[in-house]
Amino acid sequence: MTEQVLVKDKEIVVPGEKLAIGMSFLPGSGAYRDSEHIVAQRLGMVSVEGKVIKLIALSGKYLPKIKDKIVGKVIDVLMTGWRMELNSPYSAVMTLKDATSEFIARGADLRQYYDLGDYVVCQVVNVTSQKLVDVSMRGPGLQKLRGGRVVEVSPQKVPRIVGKEGSMVAMIKQATGCEIIVGQNGWIWLSGEPEGEVVAEQAIRKIEQEAHLGGLTDRMATWLGDKTGKSVAPRGGAQ
Repeated sequence: MTEQVLVKDKEIVVPGEKLAIGMSFLPGSGAYRDSEHIVAQRLGMVSVEGKVIKLIALSGKYLPKIKDKIVGKVIDVLMTGWRMELNSPYSAVMTLKDATSEFIARGADLRQYYDLGDYVVCQVVNVTSQKLVDVSMRGPGLQKLRGGRVVEVSPQKVPRIVGKEGSMVAMIKQATGCEIIVGQNGWIWLSGEPEGEVVAEQAIRKIEQEAHLGGLTDRMATWLGDKTGKSVAPRGGAQ
């Protein structure tokens, strides 16, 4: 029997998938031994640390896909661009050419464009097999976000929060007067009057909690009407 790791580091695996064969390997978090094999206990990303095979949980986290429009946060200023946090196990890089159409002189202080802690709406333009992610600000609707607040939800609930043809988020905007940008990575930016932002966040939380229930659009229309005193009607594409 050849002792070996059967999967690649950072590979996504499913419960029951064999990760390694051989008694010299040890199961870490999210993995267990079954006879000669180390086996995945849950959905996760493989992490190989010497002879220890463990999984990093992915539930609730975003897995980047090309063309996704997301909200990202600047976490590092590099020599040739910026590193972005994405609410994901993976960070992303935004290069100078993907950040702006302006000419940026060599050695310029890049913080004058995007500084640590800045949020932006960007688009995933590349994901390699090693999970290196590139994002771009070159496109319609892609922008630096100023003010407001960012709310985090499960990426799996984003389609319900947006609603069919944007119906759900349109109702929240109508009721609260907030500008709302929903990133497919589960980060949602809200900007409006403080009381409007509070109601918008409450509405998003309610949808997240009740996403599995039927008749949600009509219930949210009633709830938003009661909260704001406005007449809120579901638009076409209600679900």
